Amino acid sequence: MSKQQQLQALVAPVVSALGFELWGLEYLTQGRQSTVRIFIDSAEGVTLEDCERASRQISSVFDVEDPIREHYTLEVSSPGMDRPLYTLDQFAQHVGDDVALRLRSAIGGRRKFKGNLKSVQGQDVLVVVDSDEVLLPFENIEKANIVPRF
Repeated sequence: MSKQQQLQALVAPVVSALGFELWGLEYLTQGRQSTVRIFIDSAEGVTLEDCERASRQISSVFDVEDPIREHYTLEVSSPGMDRPLYTLDQFAQHVGDDVALRLRSAIGGRRKFKGNLKSVQGQDVLVVVDSDEVLLPFENIEKANIVPRF
């Protein structure tokens, strides 16, 4: 089990008990400094006070379980308007929205795509980019975000 999966297993019940959905978790390391970025969501939205409350609870669990040995920063926030997408279910929830994606390895000489999310087909994501349909394997997506409309 990866460190990110271990952290998700610790955080998910805490977030759920507070009445929120664990939208995503990022575990980033740079040298001896790590960052744990946690995104929480709910149908009613997420306030600053909600993030503070979740942060306190998650910190308490981390203090007891000690899942990260080195110095780390804990960040808790809502996914925001440009919310990152982590799962195929999240992609399916946002069919019809514009997305920006970065791939792990290039397809057709490109790693970055921006277009309208048309559908999720099995383990692939179909995006319309400049009137062309591009089928992207989910496992090749390194980062994906919703492009907000104003």
